[in-house]
Amino acid sequence: MKTIKATRLHNYDEATAVRVEETTLREPQSCELLVRVHAACVNPIDWKIRAGHMRQVTPLPLPFTVGGDFSGVVEAVGTYVAGFKVGDEVYGEASIFNRGSGSFAEYCIARAGAVALKPQSVSHADACRLPDAGVSALQALTKQHRVSAGQRVLINGGAGIVGQLAIQLAKHLGAHVVATVSADDIDYVKSLGADEVVAYDSREFEEVLCGFDAGLDMVGCDTYARPFRVLKRGVRLASMLEQPRPELTNDFWLEASALSKQVTTGRLTRLAELVDEGALRFHVDETFPLELAGAALLRMETVPPRGQIVLKIAGRVEPSFNVRALPARPAAGGSYAGMR
Repeated sequence: MKTIKATRLHNYDEATAVRVEETTLREPQSCELLVRVHAACVNPIDWKIRAGHMRQVTPLPLPFTVGGDFSGVVEAVGTYVAGFKVGDEVYGEASIFNRGSGSFAEYCIARAGAVALKPQSVSHADACRLPDAGVSALQALTKQHRVSAGQRVLINGGAGIVGQLAIQLAKHLGAHVVATVSADDIDYVKSLGADEVVAYDSREFEEVLCGFDAGLDMVGCDTYARPFRVLKRGVRLASMLEQPRPELTNDFWLEASALSKQVTTGRLTRLAELVDEGALRFHVDETFPLELAGAALLRMETVPPRGQIVLKIAGRVEPSFNVRALPARPAAGGSYAGMR
């Protein structure tokens, strides 16, 4: 057993729900790794877990350590682990929902099958941003859609965390990429390589866009139905936020598919190769120390950033965002659509 500092969830949806405190971490089992965490990424799913949105789906005994995405250095390996050794720089997912120990901690335990060697060309702070968002985009474009050169791809919500990576991946695959964004994000999304960028509220949305071979939705809610009108018949729309709606698929002769992300060594290895090849770049993020993990979660919930929020755990770091400027939490039941 190892004594560590970790971000523990004690009560759902309360101001004091998250505490950084000492706890114990067991030894890695046969197919697991023990990793010293250098950086962990704060994703939208993390504040939703803190708020209790997942407790009906997967009930867990409290308290537990929150966080999933991480990058760090292997401290110990399980008996049957192959391909990793002590001292390797790795990244991956250690969410308690994926049989890990939680990544918002000095050390974490992760399944070997959800870890890969870190991209060599970027820091731990950059690498930790890839597992959730990067695998979501890669899986949607290569498994759900099998995007190939010359196809037209619609990315509904191109300025979001997943959308930014999806644009770059689709361009790398040779697709013609069209993204929908808010008016304030048009120039930024163009800089990522999108061939065309259209505002959500544009009256010409359906008139300008047509004949797409694949659609990826990161917005949901009212805007979820709009992409159906501009896809070819029989084309699948993969949504990160919505479940398939029979009334839409029947009306538009389309098959919707809610995407279930699966972080694997193979997908992480492919993402690392793309990063080292220069095919993916990152937006400047906001950084917090582990001690302010609760403030980082509140920041993600109340003022979703354009880039990603990172906890720098190894070494001291000052927050890049003024935590005193954080607004109060949204009222219960508020809408958080489009935060991926």
